[in-house]
Amino acid sequence: MIIFGTKGYLHQLAILTLVCASCGNPAAHTLRKRVTKFTLFFVPLFPVSTKYATQCTFCGAEQKITEEQAEQLQAQAADGRTYGQPQQRPYR
Repeated sequence: MIIFGTKGYLHQLAILTLVCASCGNPAAHTLRKRVTKFTLFFVPLFPVSTKYATQCTFCGAEQKITEEQAEQLQAQAADGRTYGQPQQRPYR
């Protein structure tokens, strides 16, 4: 008998201050990476999918973004600057 499946991992990459596209409030947004891995006998072997998203801490709205946008936001957060996406503008 072979036991296989998937398991999800959620990583918080950065916290950015942006204006939320849903509620319009300037609030902290968490930049998250969700990785789903294939498991064999409960041992994670390799990633099946990777998705990135930002989540507003004020209203809880989540917006999916591309890997390139996530890398750009993460680099800007490391520099101390915060820039929004086309749907979100920075709060200064």
